[in-house]
Amino acid sequence: MIRLVTGALAEVAVVGAHCDDIAIGMGGTLLAMAAAEPGLRVRALVLSGRGTEREAEEFAAMTAFCPGAEVELTVCDIPDGRAPAHWSRIKDVVSASSRSWNPSVVFGPHRGDAHQDHRLLAELLPTEFRDHLILGYEIPKWETDTPQPVVFHPLTTEVARRKAQLLCEHYPSQATRDWFDADSFLALSRLRGLQCRSTHAEAFIAEKITIEFGGR
Repeated sequence: MIRLVTGALAEVAVVGAHCDDIAIGMGGTLLAMAAAEPGLRVRALVLSGRGTEREAEEFAAMTAFCPGAEVELTVCDIPDGRAPAHWSRIKDVVSASSRSWNPSVVFGPHRGDAHQDHRLLAELLPTEFRDHLILGYEIPKWETDTPQPVVFHPLTTEVARRKAQLLCEHYPSQATRDWFDADSFLALSRLRGLQCRSTHAEAFIAEKITIEFGGR
């Protein structure tokens, strides 16, 4: 398995439809990047949750998942589960973000996600971030929409467990969901780990990548 290395990262963008999407999909990767890149700029956008308890949870969680990073988080008030009805507003928000941010990588949901809010956001990202590497994270849930990813980010057991701990700690509003627990998060990261010869990993779906072969 050939390992591709991005080099130093100054800024990354992370986008989610709901509070907790980013942390579930790539919380371990955020922890690892923050540790590897002190002072990393993390530009975060969440479409729904403004003015609710979930907004406060998200601000606290992003700080915990990005220790030492410069975090800029915007939480909007798109109604949960109704994103398609607000296509124009979401398009404007994503467009404004693409003009003001300068990320090396953009992370968001993937196109095959069964949740309509996630899927709409995934479809809009490449229309605005046209010259960026876009990686789609996966969110385990009731629907059987588990993707077949081709990009893997290995995680240490410590980071995987820390991710699960922080999710349970910072999103108490989700504790009643039968799938929202440490066992679920660790099970998925263990599965992705064995698929890339690591103990744990997070996996992503690449939107589009160019590659150059050879060289010195």
